[in-house]
Amino acid sequence: MHRVVVLALEGVYPFELSIPVRIFGTATGPDGTPLYEVTTCSLDGGPVTTSADFALAVAHDSQALRTADTLVIPPFTCGPDEPRDWLPEELATALGLLPAGARIVSICTASYVLAAAGLLDGRPATTHWNESDRFQRTFPRVRVDANVLFVDDGRVLTAAGVAAGLDLCLHLVRRDHGSETANRVARLCVVPPWREGGQAQYIERPVPEPSATTTGPTREWALGRLHRPLPLAELAEHARMSVRTFCRRFHDEVGMPPGQWLTQQRTEHARRLLETSDLSVDQVAARAGFGTAVSLRRHLAATTGVTPTAYRQAFRTR
Repeated sequence: MHRVVVLALEGVYPFELSIPVRIFGTATGPDGTPLYEVTTCSLDGGPVTTSADFALAVAHDSQALRTADTLVIPPFTCGPDEPRDWLPEELATALGLLPAGARIVSICTASYVLAAAGLLDGRPATTHWNESDRFQRTFPRVRVDANVLFVDDGRVLTAAGVAAGLDLCLHLVRRDHGSETANRVARLCVVPPWREGGQAQYIERPVPEPSATTTGPTREWALGRLHRPLPLAELAEHARMSVRTFCRRFHDEVGMPPGQWLTQQRTEHARRLLETSDLSVDQVAARAGFGTAVSLRRHLAATTGVTPTAYRQAFRTR
C-alpha cells in the first residue's frame, strides 16, 4: 500500500493539514480496499501548535519519513524574509530521511521549504499567488508559475494557495489510479474533481460591474460540444459579446485564453475516454474534438509525456 506521510511543522495551518488524510484516506479500490495509508508526524513526535487557537497531538516523529512513498508538507507560519527560517537544521535532517524516489509535495507557502532545500532549483513550481513575487525574488533559480493551481514535475509537486491542495491531491489519486477513482473521491468529499482555469482567476483585480455578462454559460455550453469545432467567433456569439470583449472577459474569469482552455478540456475528456472506454484512439480523438489521432497524440504527450496507447495501458492495468 502506498504510504503518505504528512509533516506537521510548528504553526501548521489546520485546513491544509487535513487535506491529504481526507483525499488519500477516502481513496479505495473497486472492492473497497484502501489505496493509501496516511500517517501524520511532527519533527519530534510531540504536540504541534497551529495557526489557530489550538494545538495538535501527533503520534509519530520524523522517523516516519523513512517509510514515505509520498511526503506532503502543509503550510505553516514562518518568516519569509530569511530563507534559512524555512529550513532549520532539524527539518533539513528530517528531509534527508526520505527514501530515494519518494514524491515530495508542498501545499501553498510550504514551497519555501522545498526551495530552501534546493529541491526546486531549475524546476517549475508554484505557490500562493500573493507570495509569488517574493518567492521568485528569494529563489531566483526556481521557475515560478503564479497562474496555475499546481505543478507536477514528476517527483516534486507544488500546489498554490489553500484549496489548491485539494486539486493536487486529487491529481495524484488520478495519476496513481485513474479518473474513475479520483472522481469517486471527489464526489465523496463533495469537491469538484477538476477545476477550470488556474490560480489567475483568484488574483485580486477590480470587481466587474454587477450587470456584466459572464462567460460561464458559454463554457458550459462548449463542454457539451467538444466533439466539433468551436471557433472563437461562435463562442463570442453564444455569449452575446464581441470577440474582443469575450476574450478579455474569458481571461479575467478563467485565467487563460479560450483556445488554451478548450485544448485543456479536450485533453481531459480524451484522458477519461482512454481510461473508461474501449473506443479506438481515432474514435477518442474525434469525440474529444482533436480530429485526428496525430493531433491527440501531440496534445496528450505535451500534458502527460506519453502516447494515448501507453496512457491507456498504464491506467487499464491499474
